[in-house]
Amino acid sequence: MIYFDNAATTYPKPRAVREAVAHALTQLGANPGRGGHKMAYAAAEEIYGVRTALSQFFDLGAPENVIFTKNCTEALNLVIKGLAHPGCHFVCSDLEHNAVARPLETLKQRGVCTWEAAQTGKTDEETVAGFQACIRKNTAAIICTGASNVFGKALPLEKLSALAHAHGIPLVADLAQTAGILPISLRKSGVDFACAPGHKGLYGPMGTGVLLCNSAVQLETLMEGGTGNFSAQLTQPVNYPERLESGTLNVPGITGLGAGVRAVQKRGVSEIYTREMQFARHIAAALSHMPNVQLYTDLESQTERFAPLLSFNIRGMHSEEVGAALARRGVAVRAGLHCAVLAHRTYGTAETGTVRICPSIFTKTQDVKSLLNSIFQIAKDA
Repeated sequence: MIYFDNAATTYPKPRAVREAVAHALTQLGANPGRGGHKMAYAAAEEIYGVRTALSQFFDLGAPENVIFTKNCTEALNLVIKGLAHPGCHFVCSDLEHNAVARPLETLKQRGVCTWEAAQTGKTDEETVAGFQACIRKNTAAIICTGASNVFGKALPLEKLSALAHAHGIPLVADLAQTAGILPISLRKSGVDFACAPGHKGLYGPMGTGVLLCNSAVQLETLMEGGTGNFSAQLTQPVNYPERLESGTLNVPGITGLGAGVRAVQKRGVSEIYTREMQFARHIAAALSHMPNVQLYTDLESQTERFAPLLSFNIRGMHSEEVGAALARRGVAVRAGLHCAVLAHRTYGTAETGTVRICPSIFTKTQDVKSLLNSIFQIAKDA
């Protein structure tokens, strides 16, 4: 199989990740923080080591503020619902994933809050102005994707952070398509809450995610339960990470995530981005000259920045037809609405969806040639 569905989850995983998961299953089988024996201590030390690695990787400077989740969606729900209060208002972008839009809409339907999607522009200034126009006196937070999971467009997190802080509200960043690919320093950028999957650009196992809290604002809890400490209290602990981590942690997954982060650090975020963008630009350039192909991502734009992924369609075919045709040729892509109808409405592709291509550090030149040859043959016969 030729795999270009890395925006959904990266495949394959580095050998170190697979070995780390196996090590955890065989050597770290006890519950971290729930026992005074050797294996429980070893599991707890491993978990803290991964917290430290993630805190350093994202320049958070506070390992205790690294909250483990089962995916980026859970992290976003923790923040959105943890910040929401009756009568409040949220602003997000018109490119957001349903991991943002659906929690906001659910809160709206329950009468808790209102929300609106800010219009993004061709330049950072236009995008910031779009968010500015949506801010109200009761706005609780700005929520923003690091880059569109459909079209790759990257948004100016530092400038949006400055805007949010000028209005006394936090910025929440969805780093699903940028963590491990585009560098970010939470302390320098001013992002207050960052949500990231473990299984994409960080090359960890599926079922892992992380919430990074870079704010003095304390989130309300979404779930309560056992935390391994303060057990005599019936109220949830106030301190992170226990406040937001009830129940047994995914020790094998988190151990694998730690190995993934170390693998990314060893390779270098800059090198990963450069390599993946080279492939993405080569694919985009070839598609732009193919008959019957409509390309939506302009990776050569002088005013916009992108993550290394792109979307296209073949005229006369639904995106899912193209995805199925590529699958029959042994090429894995993602077709449809990508759980991001706001982005498709913005680009005018809500009726057909798009075909998304995303390389990874494991992509080979021959993979790209095979992909392009397959698309050319399908487009020629369309």
